[in-house]
Amino acid sequence: MAVGEGVSEFAIGDKVSVIPSFMFTEYGTYGEVVNLPAHAVVKHPDNLTLEQAAASWMMFVTAYGGLVEFGNIQAGDFVVLGAATSSVGLAAIQIAKQQGATVIALSRTHAKDDVLRQKGADFVIATNEDDVTAKLLEITDGKGVNLVFDPVGGKEAAKIINAMAHNGRYIIYGALSHDDIAVPVFPILGKHLTVRGYELFEITTVPEKLAKAKKFVFDGLASGQLQPEIDKVFAFDEMIEAHHYLESNQQIGKILVKV
Repeated sequence: MAVGEGVSEFAIGDKVSVIPSFMFTEYGTYGEVVNLPAHAVVKHPDNLTLEQAAASWMMFVTAYGGLVEFGNIQAGDFVVLGAATSSVGLAAIQIAKQQGATVIALSRTHAKDDVLRQKGADFVIATNEDDVTAKLLEITDGKGVNLVFDPVGGKEAAKIINAMAHNGRYIIYGALSHDDIAVPVFPILGKHLTVRGYELFEITTVPEKLAKAKKFVFDGLASGQLQPEIDKVFAFDEMIEAHHYLESNQQIGKILVKV
């Protein structure tokens, strides 16, 4: 390890992790030796293994930004999490529960219900099998959901928006459906809803927001309230197999490659 000129917050021998705060064309991390800017490096708590540390920062910082920084999550909120078995979805479950919210996890089918409940979800809705709007209203006793953190979007978004509470916030951070998001006008007007796009770079490229995110995640990891989810670890020479496994969509949590 080497430390560049002018960098004072790190020293040779420090155990550090990387936060995705740069374009993938700027710096490469698929290697035994990598060069990274100081702002993208963070020390991690001593209670984490290197594997756990590698599985932490992208997912927890992303979820922190959507739920806390921009979603203004409050204790008692009903929170809907799309694609809940993804690494960010699992991180969002932990942060939402930590903040005192009730978590409603979305998955395409009920096949992963037990896993999601084990990970902390209070309710699970299968978007391909259930009447999403009716289920959300049933769970919330007709009051509607306060916060949505969703990487899917598409036409199905209307089913969620139609079951939102007054002053609800819909944060979309992906486009897994590839269709334009369907936004019904009358719920937005009548309930004063906010529909907002969100990117991780909104946190990681703003020094003040990144500092707050680092502290939030570091404290959560150190206390054990936040725990990284690792599905499978591959050796470095198994990089092709790791990508095939990623494409199979079987994982629950992060896939790691170990040098």
